[in-house]
Amino acid sequence: MEFLRRHAALLILGVIIAISAFNLGVNVGEKSLSTTVVGIENTTEGKPTNVDFAPFWKAWNLINEKYVPASTTSETVNDQEKVWGAIKGLTGSLDDPYTVFFPPVESELFESDIRGNFEGVGMEIVAQEGAITVVAPLKNSPAAQAGIMAGDRIIKIDNKETSNISTEEAVQLIRGPKGTQVILTVFRNGTKEPFDIKVVRDVINVPTINTKELPGGIFVIELYNFSAQSPNLFRLALRELILSGNDKLILDLRGNPGGYLEAAIDMASWFLPSSKVIVREDFGPSKEEKVYRSKGYDIFDENLKFVILVDRGSASASEILAGALSEYGKATLVGDKTFGKGSVQELVNITSNTSLKITIARWLTPNGLSISQDGIEPKFLVKYSNEDREAGRDPQLEKAIEILKQ
Repeated sequence: MEFLRRHAALLILGVIIAISAFNLGVNVGEKSLSTTVVGIENTTEGKPTNVDFAPFWKAWNLINEKYVPASTTSETVNDQEKVWGAIKGLTGSLDDPYTVFFPPVESELFESDIRGNFEGVGMEIVAQEGAITVVAPLKNSPAAQAGIMAGDRIIKIDNKETSNISTEEAVQLIRGPKGTQVILTVFRNGTKEPFDIKVVRDVINVPTINTKELPGGIFVIELYNFSAQSPNLFRLALRELILSGNDKLILDLRGNPGGYLEAAIDMASWFLPSSKVIVREDFGPSKEEKVYRSKGYDIFDENLKFVILVDRGSASASEILAGALSEYGKATLVGDKTFGKGSVQELVNITSNTSLKITIARWLTPNGLSISQDGIEPKFLVKYSNEDREAGRDPQLEKAIEILKQ
């Protein structure tokens, strides 16, 4: 176990005892890379003085005075619903798929997703460039089992075009009761024509981690998300690595769409000295950046051979962890370029039953690379084609094994 620093055994072997206290620590004040719920009062203060609202009110009054629905069966839209529509238009003007207004119904659906109480197909999606793009299907989810892949562009949902709908509207169309079916029309890089994939909805149980051993002293940790429980499970996996006697590690972050920032920081801290920068939170020129640093567990020395697998489905916290360990030379990145989800969102209550998810900052790697702008480029770029999947080959994993055995 030459790859292990002397103080490591005490820390790792004590993890079972520390789990309860540690779990409380990560749940109190944790910050999600997707959303943080805060509250504000309903107020009219702070209205801009240099904006002419006359065109808006003129349009409002003309609609109230002249508008006649094209169909007698059309539902009547009340004034409050027009306000919700106006706010949607305001967020739409930002051209940011992650800044979204949730009227009452959509707000409740979004809250249920945060709690994890939902039935659907199990995949992370985002409205991007005129289509709904799959960030990653969850491990063993109905979407994954049906053949949905990271990077797929969904151009129709049950024959409804997706070119002008938001991420949240797509989620509402795709989700549904267990046992029902949704047909997704997909365009995939490398195919000439779109094709349909039928997915049967089910209760979504989000997996977190899996470990296995490979010949040649190689230990594999497959991490599927960065949940509140992930740091504890990652500690246990590292303990398993040490007890196995293996000195080569593969951390598989492929298809991992991210999660809690605190989880990524804690995991990176096992490989980095105290106070090393893990990620920078850039709020723009008007506010000083916030720096997140290693907790300094740092139990592994330079004798641990370490490869991280990434692909187009690796996003958010996955990119933060991979970017930091790569830039410090702790791990070699293998696979495909990551998704590029490097922005921070905050969920703000606008009223008691509506909310606004708004982008407030950008994530930068320790060296200042914008994750949103460029994603993370692996040192060894290895494609994983449809033909490879159909043949049961994994060229990315094969390359990682080759590097570790050199």
